[in-house]
Amino acid sequence: MLEIPADPIVQRSAQSLSEAGFAGPYACAIVTGTGLGPLAASLSERLSRPYAGISGFPEPGVSGHGGTLHRGILAGRPVLVFEGRSHAYERGDAAVMRTPIGVARALGAGALLLTNAAGSLMREAGPGSLVMLSDHLNLAGLNPLVGEASDARFVPMTDAYDPALRTHLRAAAAACGVPLLEGVYAWFSGPSFETPAEVRMAGRLGADLVGMSTVPEVILARFFGLRVAALSVVTNRAAGISGGDPHHAETKEAAAAMASDLARLVAAFVARLGLETTPPWSPHDA
Repeated sequence: MLEIPADPIVQRSAQSLSEAGFAGPYACAIVTGTGLGPLAASLSERLSRPYAGISGFPEPGVSGHGGTLHRGILAGRPVLVFEGRSHAYERGDAAVMRTPIGVARALGAGALLLTNAAGSLMREAGPGSLVMLSDHLNLAGLNPLVGEASDARFVPMTDAYDPALRTHLRAAAAACGVPLLEGVYAWFSGPSFETPAEVRMAGRLGADLVGMSTVPEVILARFFGLRVAALSVVTNRAAGISGGDPHHAETKEAAAAMASDLARLVAAFVARLGLETTPPWSPHDA
């Protein structure tokens, strides 16, 4: 087990999962967003466990999100895949993903790749585009570390989206022929979609994308010492942008249509990640 900020629930859950065959190390952990869960189906040597059977793991309550933890091999590398997430708006708790993120670190992941479905403010990024996040705006007014008592709560967020991992993503996109843009993500709390006025405000503040997730997970990942990269699947134009009028069914359908390109990009990215040792359950050489 790796040293992480003291959290008894994280430590108990990680120990239980380790004894159940989830011991690392891992090249990275991956969190899948709306409609993007099928990525887990591409894992070989897969072992799965529902969130409902893991202490401290929330059960996602949004259609398009599964609720299963997987470990397996992707592109020759051992990975953890969190199929589905819970959102702050589901429970009024920005720290709802604290235990899963902490468990990823405790089981031996050093990096976290987050994926999400997002609305676009970028003229060049219409539905079906993939965008790598370079930074974010926390417009939700929430923070998952509120109430944390230790000095570890003062998490620096410069280069929260790791420059080296972003370089790997660019190279992976070029290698597999998947167009990849780059932008800043603005987090709104949801669950209602943003108004056109809110979208205009976000754009003036520097946002290229809007969505209802990811930012609290980035903060938690940095708190637990994970390096972070993130990808948005553009599922719609944001409200008021070129007639954009987003709804959840559109989000799920567009995300599902992009699942194949996203899976190819993620596999090419994971293949670029080094790992000196392999977990005990894997016969593969890293």
